[in-house]
Amino acid sequence: MKNIAGIRKEYKMQFLEEADVDLNPFTQFDKWWQEAIESEIEEVNAMTLATVNSEGKPSARIVLLKGYDENGFLFFTNYQSNKGQNIDLNPNVCLVLFWKELERQIRIEGIAQKISDEESDSYFFSRPLESQIGAWSSPQSQIISTREILEDNCKNFEKKFSEEIISRPPHWGGYRVIPSSFEFWQGRPGRLHDRLHYKKTENNEWQISRLAP
Repeated sequence: MKNIAGIRKEYKMQFLEEADVDLNPFTQFDKWWQEAIESEIEEVNAMTLATVNSEGKPSARIVLLKGYDENGFLFFTNYQSNKGQNIDLNPNVCLVLFWKELERQIRIEGIAQKISDEESDSYFFSRPLESQIGAWSSPQSQIISTREILEDNCKNFEKKFSEEIISRPPHWGGYRVIPSSFEFWQGRPGRLHDRLHYKKTENNEWQISRLAP
């Protein structure tokens, strides 16, 4: 425990002032995203997705951001997975992206909604064939006795789709997270980090506030 408690990094690369950020959080996200891309961060689109189940218990896991615009943030998954079932019951979710190389974090809260079949099809058929087969083969989040079950499923679907055109599984597709708030976090020395919070008002405008670290 003493070794763990002693782990510490001093953040001192940059700062974040109200005058530095765009009034539109989507534009500000895009600015930071482009800087993250230019920094060649590995798995730059990895983000934590937090959901809540029927008992009010939170659950979090890493998913991949697959697109964004002013309509929201896209990710894809098995609709029958734990996260898919949670979203069906309670669509309020939180996304977190952490780019340690830039000492930055972005937190987004909002509502997750299924995207259209056409959008899900477009992304599904852009994936490698191996990933398409995998979407059919894995009963995501269900208990399985051995890994051989997955491997046998893959073999069966590989055979099936060698004889017919592959389709997108009806239980697999995308969600769009429509934000109600953003927080942009920049690490600073002495743990006095910069936190700028955008909240959507009743007039569909964005209000910016500074939060204490």
